[in-house]
This record gives sequence, C-alpha cells and structure tokens, in this order.
Amino acid sequence: MLIETESTPNPATLKFLPGRPVMDSGTRDFATPEEAEASPLADALFGLGDVTGVFFGRDFISVTAGPGVEWSQLKPDVLGILLDHFSANMPLFRQGSAGFSVPAPDSFTDDPADEDIIVQIKELIETRVRPAVANDGGDIVYRGFDKGKVYLQMQGACAGCPSSSATLKTGIEQLLKHYVPEVTEVRAV
Repeated sequence: MLIETESTPNPATLKFLPGRPVMDSGTRDFATPEEAEASPLADALFGLGDVTGVFFGRDFISVTAGPGVEWSQLKPDVLGILLDHFSANMPLFRQGSAGFSVPAPDSFTDDPADEDIIVQIKELIETRVRPAVANDGGDIVYRGFDKGKVYLQMQGACAGCPSSSATLKTGIEQLLKHYVPEVTEVRAV
C-alpha cells in the first residue's frame, strides 16, 4: 500500500492520501487527545506525543505537528500508523462514536428574514469554497450570518494556518461579496 503525502499552506500540517476513501460522508476534526478517543486511528496519532491535530476528510487525513516538531522525524511514525491501520482494514471509529462532524450550534441565530441570503452563502461555500479548502487538507463550516457578517470556522490544516486570514479576506470574503451583495465581511470563529 502506498500513502502519498502533500504539503499544505500550513507548515505544521501534512496531508496524507491513502488512496482509498477515509470518510464516506462528512468530515471529522480532532483538536485534542480526548476528542481522538472516538477513533483508534486518531488516538494512535495523538499517542505519538508530537501531534496536536488530526482531521479526516473524504479521501485524506491531515495531521498537525506541535510547535518545534520537525516533520522529517515525525513523518515516518505517522506513515507507519496509517499503513498499519489501512492495511489491516481497521475501523475508523470506535463503536458508538460519531463518524462524521456534527456542526456545533451556530454562534448566531440566523434571522428568518435572511433565509434567501443564507441559502446563497451556504451554496457558495459548498460548491466553491469547500472543494478548494479540502485540496489544502482542511474544511470550512458555516456558523452564522448577522448584519452583513458571515461567520465561518476553519478546520484541519486550515485551522491555525498562517495564510488562513488572507484566505478568508482576499478569497472567501471577496467571492461572497461578489455574489451576495448583502455580505459586508467574513470573520473566523
């Protein structure tokens, strides 16, 4: 089995492609060892001690290394865990744990009067933004719309990425403003 790796815009995160589906639907973000207990794979990766984040996408796993950790030293251990897991066809999640992301409650209660605007925003995020963000090893989740401001949450390689604020402002914000004039600003939550 060959697992390819790709760099991401976040220098602390590498994207691993096992050549098979990882998640049948949705995504799953693990930001702590406690969250990772739901998955034997994420748990094993956090068990290395140098991992601070694991993200499961449709066909990839993004792993974030802790501050000061060199990927040249961590990468062989991560690859070993991934090879063992996928070669043995082990389950991605422990029985009884959620295998997909369940969006947290929105930071804002959307105003029903804004429903048409929100539908447009969500469609643009789903069709234009999410595929591009997934290519970089992450995901983006809609969290709310309030008085012209769109609130989004970055996950995976995109969370904590030095270029994520530029992506939000110059990329996503400009796209949403162009297609949805009611949008005045995009903020990360």
